Amino acid sequence: MKNVMQTGLGIMLTIAGLCGQAIAQNKALVNTSASPYAKLSSIDMGNVTWTEGFWADRFQVCRDSMIPNLWKVYTDANVSHSYKNFEIAAGLDTGSHAGPPFHDGDFYKLFEAVASMYSINHDPKLDALMGRTIAVIAKAQRADGYIHTPTIIAERQDPKKAKAFADRLNFETYNLGHLMTAGCVHYRATGKRTLLNIAIRATDYLYNFYKTASPELARNAICPSHYMGVVEMYRTTRNPKYLELSKNLIDIRGLMQNGTDDNQDRIPFRKQTKAMGHAVRANYLFAGAADVYAETGDTTLLHTLNLMWNDVVNRKMYITGGCGALYDGVSPDGTSYDPNEVQKVHQAYGRDYQLPNFTAHNETCANIGNVLWNWRMLQATADAKYADVMELALYNSVLSGISLNGKNFLYTNPLSFSDELPFQQRWSKDRVGYIKLSNCCPPNVVRTIAEVSDYAYSVSDQGLYFNLYGGNVLNTTLEDGSTLKLAQETAYPWDGRVSIRFEKAPAKSYSLFLRIPGWCAGATLLVNGKPMSVTLAAGSYAEVNRKWKTGDRVELNLPMPVKLMEANPLVEEIRNQVAVKRGPVVYCIESADLPQNQKIFNIAIPAQANFTTESIRIENTEIMSLTAKADVNNKTNWNNTLYREVSNADKKQVNIRLIPYFAWGNRGHVDMETWLPLNR
Repeated sequence: MKNVMQTGLGIMLTIAGLCGQAIAQNKALVNTSASPYAKLSSIDMGNVTWTEGFWADRFQVCRDSMIPNLWKVYTDANVSHSYKNFEIAAGLDTGSHAGPPFHDGDFYKLFEAVASMYSINHDPKLDALMGRTIAVIAKAQRADGYIHTPTIIAERQDPKKAKAFADRLNFETYNLGHLMTAGCVHYRATGKRTLLNIAIRATDYLYNFYKTASPELARNAICPSHYMGVVEMYRTTRNPKYLELSKNLIDIRGLMQNGTDDNQDRIPFRKQTKAMGHAVRANYLFAGAADVYAETGDTTLLHTLNLMWNDVVNRKMYITGGCGALYDGVSPDGTSYDPNEVQKVHQAYGRDYQLPNFTAHNETCANIGNVLWNWRMLQATADAKYADVMELALYNSVLSGISLNGKNFLYTNPLSFSDELPFQQRWSKDRVGYIKLSNCCPPNVVRTIAEVSDYAYSVSDQGLYFNLYGGNVLNTTLEDGSTLKLAQETAYPWDGRVSIRFEKAPAKSYSLFLRIPGWCAGATLLVNGKPMSVTLAAGSYAEVNRKWKTGDRVELNLPMPVKLMEANPLVEEIRNQVAVKRGPVVYCIESADLPQNQKIFNIAIPAQANFTTESIRIENTEIMSLTAKADVNNKTNWNNTLYREVSNADKKQVNIRLIPYFAWGNRGHVDMETWLPLNR
């Protein structure tokens, strides 16, 4: 729980919020500075600048390629009708709505990426671009605050046929949620209220709608991004009715007669015991519930969140942090023996330990939802286990959703792929520039990369928390008004050595909380060249408290040997197989790195394999590969063969190279495997 000073600040802000004014306050991406039940707060957007290494490279690609390219896509009506829909809804053009109903939300996510980028580089061209765009969005909004371009365009054409919230699959609240988040981020990045005012009117509309709608219609929402959005609006404006709305959204979920596991509303949230159904909707719901907990301290929410986290992490999450095993299926929880009552699920969590590889869905948005959820759990609890999962997903199943050059995207993220599969899956396994039927993932991954710096550190009244390591400069103002400036030098995640130098130190004693990742054993810590007698336990934050001075240096070493990982034997598809992991990075093998005519199916990893690190470049990006000798199993032709006798033929060895999973598919069309047979 926050200290009395922070709680008092929250009360003052609430009083000010009653006047309907946004408060100049903490400018964090997710602002828990006045959240009474959050143990950690974020630093302000723009306080961290990537300077070298992995995230500096990804941020540069985001600035120079990801955002400009995707903005061009979204404003080219011949490719994506997203921005054109706003122009038509605003009366600036004629025509009909085109694209999926969640197109508005996709555009808001891209806008948020631009605002987040502006918070760091303060490029006046981005500011002008956002200003022009906001003017169009404002004209598209109805006088009562409602904004959803499919309905507004239809209303222009025939008012009798257009009705707000008439179709639960119309994604209105999803779109509104991303508008709210974008409005808050833009306000914190620029100090301008232009988009925030639009979001305020939209949130007021939603509040009034829930006050007057029938119970059935009020529960008519899909993919709950608005849970996070409404809470962030409360944090920005301190308007108490937004907190009231956020609590009501949780309370009414699961009370409708036609609820489904697919939409996370078959049973009330507080009665859920298993993660089920659509993985994006689940993870967004969990993230939103964590936000509500941070403001209310409702332990019934935290109880369910703990159950969901244990279920996902220990039984349903891929080794890459990916979520959602199933393309399509039947809910294991919302079923009966009556065929008429069986519930269909899609893009969903499956049963415990149901983790296929070739047919893994793992939508990029679900994996990002895993980051959003664990980030909020970390802020609420200060427990390093949430940072471990957040880091795992970021380095693996989130980054795999975008090409290294920042221009092409995956909707799903399988752990294996081969052209020998006798069927074609729904979504391309080669990254594409625009995912026509569902382009929600590209702007989501772009905004995430633009915002990784906001996840790097947290603060409390005790000290500074190091959540993610990377070469950067942190320049921030602490709660007591003192300045803290640090320079971090590291080649992480390719090297576990982290050097931290104080450039400006607070006058009083202050703690650094250094995360020791759960995968790390044997960490060491030096301060000004001398060992420190502090506990460096894996999966925890190591506290170093002292009166710091300018020039002090902290050196943390996190050994990262190559490890062979095995799965619970109940994960039947990968029994007797291993994945290769080094630090937070999961590795895979591609056919591009095998001798000609050699198949990935023939490769097996010896239990005593000796891996060597080797830096290579793919798509002008430096990555750390692993080389070793592997066994080549019998190459018997499997055409029209389902089973055969095991061969005792002598096995040969071949040189192999593994690359990080997130980098697969960047050298043309390839076969790929993450889990490989183990030869003991």
